[in-house]
Amino acid sequence: MTTIPAETLDRPVDMTRLRTFVTGLADVLAATDDEAEILQSGSKLLARLVAHDDWLPDAFAVPHPDRYQQYLLHCDSRERFSIVSFVWGPGQGTPIHDHRVWGLIGMLRGREQAQRYDRAPDGSLHSHGTVDTLSPGDVEAVSPRIGDIHRVWNALPDAPSISIHVYGGNIGAVERATFAPDGTPKRFISGYANTLIPNLWDKSTKA
Repeated sequence: MTTIPAETLDRPVDMTRLRTFVTGLADVLAATDDEAEILQSGSKLLARLVAHDDWLPDAFAVPHPDRYQQYLLHCDSRERFSIVSFVWGPGQGTPIHDHRVWGLIGMLRGREQAQRYDRAPDGSLHSHGTVDTLSPGDVEAVSPRIGDIHRVWNALPDAPSISIHVYGGNIGAVERATFAPDGTPKRFISGYANTLIPNLWDKSTKA
């Protein structure tokens, strides 16, 4: 686990954009429990957030030399949703995995690629469709209803990439699985790379 230095977190950062996203998504979830509507409205909110690359604190954009990092930015007090920054070093990616909750992925910096998978009648997994490429400002959705199994990687061979992920639960505590190509699952709970999260609620300072 990566422990972020307190002095980095103490540096004034304007969190208005992220705070606006948090409150906007909370309003959506208070108004409806229809997943299709949540994904549609949430995608619009996330697109506005990732249209600007001026709000993510540097402490939550640090790549690891060996593996991708999942930094928690916010978790709803009732665990209805969580927001994380995924930081991919050059060439880093995930195994095939699922989520078991709805999710939104917004590209903030760099470029990311993903391959979706379908399960065959014999239980094996097969790639579905073409490789999706996300560039800054792009948003896509996943869920068990519309397709929940994929593999993701940094499309840049020589620079980090950062995407902002929003999930319909406390994703670091959700029991999920990675998969071998034959469909054999391996249980995992991801946790988070950080032990401290940004202070969204101090409105006394601006960057």
